[in-house]
Amino acid sequence: MEFLVKRVLVAECETSNAKQKVSSGQEEIKKKAIQIETMSEKLDEMDRFAMGTNSILNEMRQRVEDLVEETSRQRQRAAENEQELTRVKQDFESLKSYVSSLISVRETLVSSEKQFQTIEKLFERLVVKTTQLESEKMQKEAEVQKLMDENMKLSALLDKKEAQLLAMSEQCKVMALSASNI
Repeated sequence: MEFLVKRVLVAECETSNAKQKVSSGQEEIKKKAIQIETMSEKLDEMDRFAMGTNSILNEMRQRVEDLVEETSRQRQRAAENEQELTRVKQDFESLKSYVSSLISVRETLVSSEKQFQTIEKLFERLVVKTTQLESEKMQKEAEVQKLMDENMKLSALLDKKEAQLLAMSEQCKVMALSASNI
């Protein structure tokens, strides 16, 4: 019996130890459960953080892609602007050449206008001189006509005088012949 009592005492002691261990294990399990719950919350939080980070990374990736596309568009626009600039430069050179031609033509026209004005002045002087010469010609023609009329009168008078002289000469001959016959 003593042995049984000892055994009961040992069993009670072991049971008490086992209860303490169970109690201690339960506390440990509670602690571990709290730790697991805390870790689970941290994992959830990390998962949310990872999702947020992933979302941010996706946004950043999208922004980078947008920037790459925008850069590509800007490069294309820059190339188009370069082509447009080249075309504008060519147009400017053409316009510059055209303006130079116009200036040259204008200078030629101004020179021609000056020559035309000089020719016009000379023509006016020529018209004045021609008018003067025509007036003088008309005067000379009138004088010539007057002289021709006078010449005709004088010729007629001369013919008349020659006829009279011839008649007188004939008369003188007749008179001389008649006087010599007497």
